[in-house]
Amino acid sequence: MNQLHQRYAELLVNYCLELKAGERLYLKSTTLAEDLVREVFRAATQVGAHVEYELEFREQERLFYTSANDAQLRYISPLYRQAIEEFEAYLYIRAPFNLREGQQIDPARRQIRQEAYADLNKTYFARTADRRLKRNLCQFPTQAAAQEAGMSLEEYENFVFSACRLYDDDPQASWLQVRQQQQGVVDHLNQCQKVRYRSAAFDLSFRTDGRTWINSDGKTNMPSGEVYTSPVEDSVNGTVHFDYPAIYQGEEVQGVTLWVKEGYIDKWEAKQGQQVLDRVFEIPGTRRFGEAAIGINYGIQRFTKNILFDEKIGGTIHLAIGQSYLQTGGKNQSTVHWDMIADMTKNGEIFANDEKIYEKGHFLL
Repeated sequence: MNQLHQRYAELLVNYCLELKAGERLYLKSTTLAEDLVREVFRAATQVGAHVEYELEFREQERLFYTSANDAQLRYISPLYRQAIEEFEAYLYIRAPFNLREGQQIDPARRQIRQEAYADLNKTYFARTADRRLKRNLCQFPTQAAAQEAGMSLEEYENFVFSACRLYDDDPQASWLQVRQQQQGVVDHLNQCQKVRYRSAAFDLSFRTDGRTWINSDGKTNMPSGEVYTSPVEDSVNGTVHFDYPAIYQGEEVQGVTLWVKEGYIDKWEAKQGQQVLDRVFEIPGTRRFGEAAIGINYGIQRFTKNILFDEKIGGTIHLAIGQSYLQTGGKNQSTVHWDMIADMTKNGEIFANDEKIYEKGHFLL
């Protein structure tokens, strides 16, 4: 296991973040990920980087939200602010203790904190867009995440490490191959202006004039395996149905259908969790789409209730309501970026400039 952690750390430091001597890394995780944090610290120090870290402890989020006053809810750590505004690299290793501990937190208290972070989040999106801040999001296997995925911890460890290609002879070379394979798809989509997602359950079209499709090859997420853009905000029309559950701040919403006219979501329903949708769509910017994407990691084939993996499932598409990615040319702004996933393997089709380029979960290019 220690050897796998070393491989993981070396991939994160040398491939994902491309850390260089003198650069500053802000590393955020929980105390459960100590073994991987230790190896990242070692690998980053070996290349000459400076590492600052934040490790959350058990029930820290719940304790904070149930005890903090309004001034504390609005407080931002000076070190975190400096990292987002000035540092060269940011690594967030997900390692949850309990994925349900925040379910009883008052949404109004969360909203106060989200609003306090709004300006800093804009800086985050701006600096990550042009990689002045090189960031990566990854997963450390914990019992809570394994349980959420319906696996034993050993099965979940194998799932995570396989998805990150850590069992390959040369994980970095494997991800370079992923980059090469996906580039052909990106090159084709970047020559098109109209895109249509269609299945037996929905029909949604949008334009991508002046927008860029991005090859997500493990640099910003580990694992990755998707291509994505931000649709022209007022160009989205039709309906879309998401048959995979959507998770928002630990709350599960199922069977989401959205009706869209000229980019604006004017109707929505869920078979389960309607109140969550109603609450989220009151937040500014959430009734437009910030992302449209296609998952093409065929090494991930099971739903784990973890968007880091689920949005990459080969044979799916996903859209995110809320905040756009600036590197794609997107302009929508929101404190929310919530991805929702639809299966395309049974009867899904994608058209680009009226040409069918994708059928039943696979590209025809």
